[in-house]
Amino acid sequence: MAYENGGGAFLIPYLVALLTAGIPILFLDYAIGHRYQGSAPRALGRLFRGGQTLGWFQVGISFVIMCYYGVILAWAASFTIFSVTEAWGDNPTAFFTGEYLELAETPGLSLDIVGHLLLPLLLVWLAVMFVMVLGVQNGLEKANKFFLPLLVVLFTILVVRALFLDGAMDGLNALFTPDFSQLTNTDVWLAAYSQIFFSLSIAFGIMITYSSYLKRKSDLTTTGLVAGFANSSFEILAGIGVFATLGFMAAASGVGVNELEGLTGPILSFVTFPQIISMMPGGPIFGVLFFGSLVLAGFTSMISIAQVVVAALQEKFELGRAAASALVVGVCGSISIVLFATTTGLYTLDTVDKYINEIGIITSAILMTVIISWGLRKLPELQAHLNLVSAFQVGTWWRVLISFVVPVMLLVMITTTGLSLIQDGYGGDPPYPRSYTNLMGWGTVGFAILFALVFTVLPGRRDTAAEDEAFDPDDLTGDDELEEVR
Repeated sequence: MAYENGGGAFLIPYLVALLTAGIPILFLDYAIGHRYQGSAPRALGRLFRGGQTLGWFQVGISFVIMCYYGVILAWAASFTIFSVTEAWGDNPTAFFTGEYLELAETPGLSLDIVGHLLLPLLLVWLAVMFVMVLGVQNGLEKANKFFLPLLVVLFTILVVRALFLDGAMDGLNALFTPDFSQLTNTDVWLAAYSQIFFSLSIAFGIMITYSSYLKRKSDLTTTGLVAGFANSSFEILAGIGVFATLGFMAAASGVGVNELEGLTGPILSFVTFPQIISMMPGGPIFGVLFFGSLVLAGFTSMISIAQVVVAALQEKFELGRAAASALVVGVCGSISIVLFATTTGLYTLDTVDKYINEIGIITSAILMTVIISWGLRKLPELQAHLNLVSAFQVGTWWRVLISFVVPVMLLVMITTTGLSLIQDGYGGDPPYPRSYTNLMGWGTVGFAILFALVFTVLPGRRDTAAEDEAFDPDDLTGDDELEEVR
């Protein structure tokens, strides 16, 4: 994102987006989940009538992301092994798109499954299933306590190694030298806000679900600040490692950093980096570190997304942990094979990712902020809940950001993106066929909406309006009673 949007110039709107939208909406998610105790459908349903539908829309978004996230993890796991022997040879592009993905020449919807993708994909889903069945404390919490520190250690080694490569300083100059003329480019600002939303996992159910597991007397704002700034600090650390490596590649190729190609999306990870690994001393070790880190980062994200869907189904239908996990993994895993492990899987992944993030998540955030701040006028109540035992007190500035700044920025974002997708299509030059983007792009957003409507009207065992209206979190006196309700 930084490379596409002016290098150092991107860091300024990125930090502004973090402070004006990322942290405020993170606080909003925390307040809703912790006060109304439940997954996104239940918590939002307790907040206002009709909130269940918005909550299920967020679950639908997480469901879609899960389906293609597993495939990216399978790619990364495969390339961790490929790094040992540099199996991609002299032409990483031909290896990734040809020999490995067997990518079709033109975008479309193919059911021609690539056989050798099935084993790594199956192992990924089995690993997700294993962690999810163990539960929040024994599965997710223990997995994160192990994998996240390991990820930091591995990536720190990676960054230190990158800093000693020839040309590394040229790469860092590209990252940290702002081109201030880019600050007048609205696309740069829109990209920064989009990046913050996805990387902080806000407005699509994840933080609402996880904050519901915090104890009654948790310091919500300090916890949110730690989560928000730790996330962005790691992103900047990753940026340092990536740009230092790109500086090495540019120096070895005899071109400027701004002249490099293939630096977006999967091509950066699975074509450009293998090329760099082959060029540098100790390449196989560097490759294992890079792709191993990618696996760890992706896996911890994957289980956080899976918990949104599993928790919602458990609450709706009173399913056991194992049954809900098996259902979610089984359905998502099957879809990931049928749609994304095929010869057109890369095109489909690219399209679905674009639309579900830049249309789906942003729509969810707009609805949530506008309804809560203007329709229900619940921000003072949620602000009081945030400040109840928190060391860092949120003030009027938080309500102003949620009520005005965030909705306006997001409306500009979605209008700009939506008009561009409608007028120009998506997929580069030439763009993907309209019929294809309508089906896999707009169709994916439509699926999330349909998902929300269906699960709202499906009868649940305890999911009644009377229960939601009768629930008052202030009636609880301690964590023991809170645990009973959960």
